[in-house]
Amino acid sequence: MKIILVSILGLTLFSQGHSYTLDTCEGRCGSLPDPGKTCQCNTSCERFGDCCSDYESHCKGPTSQLSCKGRCGEKYNSQNKCHCNTKCGDHNNCCSDYSSLCGGGGEGGSDITDAEIQALSETLYALDSNKPSAAELIIDPQALVPDSQTNSQNDLSPRPLFQFLDEASLFSKPSYAALLALLDNYNRNTGTTEDFTPEQLAEQETFLRETMSNTELGRELYAFLFTKGRYGSEKEFLHDLKMMWFGLYSRYAGKMDSSGFEHIFAGEIKGGKISGFHNWLQFYLQEKQGLLDYYSHSFNGPWTSYPDVLGMQFMWDGYFKQVGSALIGSSPEFDFALYSLCYITRPGKQCKLSLGGKPLLIQTYTWDKSSYENGKKYIGSAFPSTP
Repeated sequence: MKIILVSILGLTLFSQGHSYTLDTCEGRCGSLPDPGKTCQCNTSCERFGDCCSDYESHCKGPTSQLSCKGRCGEKYNSQNKCHCNTKCGDHNNCCSDYSSLCGGGGEGGSDITDAEIQALSETLYALDSNKPSAAELIIDPQALVPDSQTNSQNDLSPRPLFQFLDEASLFSKPSYAALLALLDNYNRNTGTTEDFTPEQLAEQETFLRETMSNTELGRELYAFLFTKGRYGSEKEFLHDLKMMWFGLYSRYAGKMDSSGFEHIFAGEIKGGKISGFHNWLQFYLQEKQGLLDYYSHSFNGPWTSYPDVLGMQFMWDGYFKQVGSALIGSSPEFDFALYSLCYITRPGKQCKLSLGGKPLLIQTYTWDKSSYENGKKYIGSAFPSTP
């Protein structure tokens, strides 16, 4: 028996090599790795060299019935040889390419438990070395209102929410600089087609690189999703993030006017109301420019250090937001990683996290009116779910 050692971004994985003659892939294509079997029948076995001898013939045949191409999220059909919905992992009957074609972009599966997500969120929380310190960021939440008064549109806070931010220290960090470069690339009004220059498209690539590839926090997220079979390479991971976050779709009048990133990080105006807008740095920048007037907050998280969570009421250049929730005092990579983790593993659902031993719920929404790459869904929204 030989031992194959594979190191993935600091995470060490072991696989045992066998002469696979005892087990078969019949009825097991796309199933989760089974340590009780002498060989495996999923896309991971190709990386680790432990596929059963009939893996190619059973799981990678030329017929469409053995592939999830164009079938992600389909209803169960007993006539199909393998399946491509979120329940197939429970029944060990996924097609061999289920994880690679359906694992990201809103097709999360049940093989990742809440406990694993919470443990990873604690790790990401500990790795957020680029978050501001108490000396670098000072906020003044002022008026706290009950839920029954969030729509009163009364300015109960005479001072700005953000009293001080050490821009010299924070904005020189690569991930902050990458986010700032993106925030002014969007037209906030839905119904207006977004049109990006080559330089602006390059800024999307820079943001992905600086938040995910060049931070320990981002690499930890990828390593976790890799071991869970969601992605087979960092290139595939970054490409899927780019599509689900920056891919354009239409929120109004058939115009390609929106994306998950614009909605969540930059904010939009739709139907005379603020839509999205869940990023504290954008809030700070708009408030600094005199375009945003902070009114009050209806929720303040239990954290006594950054990042914290606020549910805020505010006016943005003439448009009101009844409750805009956001992480406060987190790095760009932390926000991007948490929302990505929750969207990939709990699309369209509440995602249970743990930060510093305290629970946090992230609500995600899928965009169901259009898709990319064989049925994967764009991010519709993601934000901290306040009581």
